Amino acid sequence: MRSHSAKKFLLYSFITFWLVTAPNGVVARADDQSKSKKSPPPYALIFGTLWDAQNRPIQGVRIKIRRDDQKKAKWELVSDRRDEFAQRVPAGKADYFIWADIKPKKGQKDFKPVETKAHIENDERIDIGLHLTE
Repeated sequence: MRSHSAKKFLLYSFITFWLVTAPNGVVARADDQSKSKKSPPPYALIFGTLWDAQNRPIQGVRIKIRRDDQKKAKWELVSDRRDEFAQRVPAGKADYFIWADIKPKKGQKDFKPVETKAHIENDERIDIGLHLTE
């Protein structure tokens, strides 16, 4: 049977060992996790407001966006309750075409979709106004 002092010595040795080594291991693991996380790719933001022919903002309209070198819309979104829309696009030099896809309701005037062009240079925000005509 071990003496009381031998048990104390083993306990203190274990606690000392743990206090010296555990924080280093925790810090090393935290560093490894931060290195393994990828930072999100850079992006640009196209932000706009939709206006009708009388310069009143309108909400709930489908907005389409495509790159200059593409034929079909790559992004579709809807203007929100503040009559605004925003779309992240890849950062870098590119031109984008933005238009409203409006189908008039019964008894409503037919709006002509007007296409607006936005030029992006890098990771930036571009503000546009999209105006519809009758």
